Amino acid sequence: MNALDNNTRIEAETIRKVTWRLIPFLMVCYLLAFIDRGNIGMAALQMNHDLGITPRVFGFAGSLFFISYFLFEVPSNLALQKFGARKWIARIMITWGIVTACTAMVQGQASLFAMRFLLGAAEAGFFPGVLLYLTYWFPAAYRARIIAIFMVAVPMASFVGSPLSALLLQADGMLGLRGSHWLFILEGVPTVAMGVVCLFFLTDRPQQARWLTEEQRNWLAGRLEQERNAKKGGAKPTVWQLFRSKEVLGMALICATASSAGSVLGIWQPQLIKSFGLTVMQTGLVNAIPYVIASVAMVWWGRHSDKKRERRWHTAIPLALIAAGMLCTLLTTSLATTIALLSCVLIGAYSFKGPFWALSSSWLAPSSAAAGLATINAVSNLIGGGLMVNVYGWIKEETGSHALALMPIAALAVASILTLLSLSNSARQTARNAAANATA
Repeated sequence: MNALDNNTRIEAETIRKVTWRLIPFLMVCYLLAFIDRGNIGMAALQMNHDLGITPRVFGFAGSLFFISYFLFEVPSNLALQKFGARKWIARIMITWGIVTACTAMVQGQASLFAMRFLLGAAEAGFFPGVLLYLTYWFPAAYRARIIAIFMVAVPMASFVGSPLSALLLQADGMLGLRGSHWLFILEGVPTVAMGVVCLFFLTDRPQQARWLTEEQRNWLAGRLEQERNAKKGGAKPTVWQLFRSKEVLGMALICATASSAGSVLGIWQPQLIKSFGLTVMQTGLVNAIPYVIASVAMVWWGRHSDKKRERRWHTAIPLALIAAGMLCTLLTTSLATTIALLSCVLIGAYSFKGPFWALSSSWLAPSSAAAGLATINAVSNLIGGGLMVNVYGWIKEETGSHALALMPIAALAVASILTLLSLSNSARQTARNAAANATA
C-alpha cells in the first residue's frame, strides 16, 4: 500500500470513529435541549388556561429565554474555551435540566417569566459551544454534513417531544399534579443525568483521545493544525469589535430567519394546529409531522452541500423556501395544506443550518471563531426568539390570525437572502484580492 492510499485509509477510519463516538451522544444532548426549551409550546395547551396567560403574555414569556440566551451566550462560549468542553457542556446541561424541572412550580406570570429567563441563561452557549467543539475534531471538508447530522436533533426534538409532551399532559391529576407539571419534571430530569454522563464521556481534544490509535490521533491533530495555520492572521478581535462587524452582524441577520422560523413554530405551532379543532393528543401527533420530514431533508441537504463543495446557494435556497411557505399560509384554511406549508418552512429552517454554519466557520479566523460563532448565534436568537416570538403574539392577539403573524418572518427571509448574496460576493472578492497579492 502506497503512502497516499494509507493516508486515505487513516482519514476514513479516523473520521468514522470520531463521528460514531461524538455525534450520537451530542445529538441526544441537543435533542434534550430543544425538548426542554420547546416543551412550553405543548404545556401552553393546559398551562395558559390555568394561569390566565394571554397570547401577548405568552409571547413575552417565550421571548425571555432568547433574551437571557443572548446576554450569556458569548461569555459562556469563552468560558468553554477556558474550562474545556467536557466540564462546561456538563455544567450547562445540569443547570438547564434543573431549571426545566423547577418550571413545574410556576404559579403565575411573574414566576413563569423568571423561569424562562433562567432557562435561557442556563442553556446559553451550548449550541455555539458544540459548534466550536466540532471544529476541534472535524476538518473543514466534513463540517456541513456533520453539523447537519448533529442538528437533526432539532426537528427530531419536536418529532419526539410533541407526542411525548401530549402524553405527559394526560397524566393530569396523578399525585395531585397537573399534566403540565409532570411534563416539566419528567423532561428535565433526563437532562441532568446526561450532564453528569458528559463528565465521563466527552474528550476535550484529539490529542487526549485514548479511544483513537496513536496513528489516528497524529493524523487528525496534524490535519486540523494545518488548517488552523492556513487561516492564521490578524489580532484576536474583542467581543465589542465582533458586535460592530458588518460581516458578523450580516451573518447573524441571515441566521435570524431560520432561528425565527424554528423558534416561533416551536412555541406557537401547537396552538396554531389546535385551532383547527383537534384534541391535545391529536395536536401532539400532527405537530410532529413537519419535523420528521425536515429531519430527513436537512441531512440530505448537508451531504449535498459537502458533495458539491458549495455553501452560498445551499444556504439561500432554504431561506427562499421559508419565505414561500409562510406567504402561502395566507391562501389556505385547510389543515392538510397548512401542515404541508409548515413542513416547507421547517425544511428550509433546518436544511439551512448545515451549509450556513460551515460557511460561517470558513469566513471566521481561528482567533475569532469562539466569540464569532457565539455572537452570530446570540444575535440571531435575539431577533428570532426575543423579537419575533413577541411579534407573533402581538399580531395574533390583535388580528386573531396565525397566518398574518408569520408575515414578518417572510419579510426577514427576503432581507436575509439579499444580505447573504452581498456578503458572499464581498468574501469572494477578498479571496481573489488575497490570491492576487500572494502571487504578485
